[in-house]
Amino acid sequence: MEKRARGGKPPSNQASQPPPPPRKERRPSMFEKESYAQILRERLRESFHDVQYVEPPFDDSIADIGKEWKSALAKLKFANSYRMEPLKKFQAHSVETKVQQILKESLEDVKYDDKVFSHLSLELADHILLAVKEFGYHRYKLIIKVLFIQKTGQAINIASRWIWDVAWDSWVAAKHETETYVALALVFALYCE
Repeated sequence: MEKRARGGKPPSNQASQPPPPPRKERRPSMFEKESYAQILRERLRESFHDVQYVEPPFDDSIADIGKEWKSALAKLKFANSYRMEPLKKFQAHSVETKVQQILKESLEDVKYDDKVFSHLSLELADHILLAVKEFGYHRYKLIIKVLFIQKTGQAINIASRWIWDVAWDSWVAAKHETETYVALALVFALYCE
């Protein structure tokens, strides 16, 4: 039960009441010319998504800021073509010859070193990706895996699983073998409809 002071009013506990919350600062409006440049800078700093269309700025001083971030973030968007098959089918035999040639040239005099191979595998994957892109297989997603296996008398099995369209998707494996290691490059070509 609550004790009441004389006069029938409850005692006031001003010390136990929480302080009023601080006032939030008002966000700038994009319709105010002064704050438009600030909003553009914040979007440039915080944006991670594609920009399809950008409103032109209000005046010339803001136009320079808009050009910088518009060109940095804008990506071309293409409409769906509803194409169910590629213009040029992935030809595994020509890609395999090219990948085999790249492995042979790159690893000709290289000895096994696990510290060097961690960087070399990334460089080889990038080099193979660029070489396969030159064939001009449009709408194919290319996945490159480069593996270095040290020879120590062991056996190894490598397996990959994909959801596969047998008609258009394909893969290539190329191997380069020396006395101390085996280099294996896998190229997966997946057609994106």
